[in-house]
Amino acid sequence: MDRAKFIKTLGCAIIGAPLAMSLLNSCESIYYAQTKQVDGKYIVKKSEFIQTKAKGTSFRNFVLINKGVGGYPICLYRNGEDDYTASLLQCTHQGCELDVGGGIYTCPCHGSEFSTNGEVLQGPAEKQLKTFPITTDHENIYIHLV
Repeated sequence: MDRAKFIKTLGCAIIGAPLAMSLLNSCESIYYAQTKQVDGKYIVKKSEFIQTKAKGTSFRNFVLINKGVGGYPICLYRNGEDDYTASLLQCTHQGCELDVGGGIYTCPCHGSEFSTNGEVLQGPAEKQLKTFPITTDHENIYIHLV
């Protein structure tokens, strides 16, 4: 391969890689779950994670609770068969609403990143996200707000 072709290929790879990653991250659609709020907790049916498509049935990685706390949504993330994490999508740096995608929460204001467990992956945020205790039964997930 001559030098000019190598530089052109390398340039395409450098420009194309971030674009491809952003397209892959955005493939996961945002779904707002139907919830009930009773006695200081949100109740979400486990069936809210089931997604039926032409190719068959699959599970969503997460659902959002639009009502949330203080005007911010809550992300209910499915870690495993009966393992869930609920995090308030409010950045602990300056309070911007977080974006969900690619298995992380990202702050569009200043670039902080958080794991789905609420831990800071990248600053400027220094405090982890507010998370809520979870209990489950055979049919429902309970997000305890207090």
